[in-house]
Amino acid sequence: MKVAPGGRAATLAVVSPHVADFLRYLEVSRAASPHTLKAYAQDLKALEGYLAPLGVALEKVSHLHLRGFLGTQSVELAASTRARRLAGLKSFYKFLARRKVIDANPARRVKTPKLPQRLPRAVPVDEAFALMEAPDAEALLGLRDRAMLEVLYGSGLRVSELCGLSLDSVDLKAGVARVLGKGNKERFCPLSAPAVEALSEWMARRGELLVRPAKKQDPSALFLNFRGGRLTSRSVERHLDKYVRALALNRKLSPHALRHSFATHLLAGGADIRSIQELLGHASLSTTQRYTAVSFEQLQKVYDAAHPRA
Repeated sequence: MKVAPGGRAATLAVVSPHVADFLRYLEVSRAASPHTLKAYAQDLKALEGYLAPLGVALEKVSHLHLRGFLGTQSVELAASTRARRLAGLKSFYKFLARRKVIDANPARRVKTPKLPQRLPRAVPVDEAFALMEAPDAEALLGLRDRAMLEVLYGSGLRVSELCGLSLDSVDLKAGVARVLGKGNKERFCPLSAPAVEALSEWMARRGELLVRPAKKQDPSALFLNFRGGRLTSRSVERHLDKYVRALALNRKLSPHALRHSFATHLLAGGADIRSIQELLGHASLSTTQRYTAVSFEQLQKVYDAAHPRA
């Protein structure tokens, strides 16, 4: 299938027409995010740079070329970054093989780097509650931040999903949010009672930020910046960091840590792993099962501290 020209992929600086076709395919057929498109474009451009002195075109590489390319980056890149880069190369060459540009996918013969198992760190419940109460309920942006934090922690959203919410994404009477996740997959997430209350207070006043016209205003966005534009992931991180410092929590806390905490606290409260998978929007159960290891780690600490034979 030939992908139509145009779109975000067409604006990325690439050398090979095969790369341009691949990026357009990801954008149109796979609904890849702008971050994914940019990362894949950078990876393939780096590979082209590696192959150029060797006089080898992208469609002529062997698995040895790819191993050499990844080997040159073993020091400067983390194993997780190299694994992601290899996944992109495998996807690219699979794309070329399907279109009969090459006979076989050379990346299939390259092993994925072994990754360290990193368990997510959950925020203690009392600290999570303190964060929810940290924003100034008398200030307009304080109302926004409280609603933002309640939704992040109360519904377990990714920060990109939070920023993508629009006014018509939430039904306060039903207590539910319609969320567009990875791959443009839609799911419905319940809103906690405190989140509904916080959203009601914020939505009653959010229009104040749209009174004065400004560039890039987005009246449809649920969460607005002070100019009336859609709130970005970077802004959410910055505001969260402000409250972490104000509370002197003595830890680095990201929006994703609140998503981890949402899942871990649900599991500790007796929720089953399948339900948590649905709530988080994980395509694979194995991704969700990391939280069982976190829960066991916490139980192990309790056991070691309390049992006389520990």
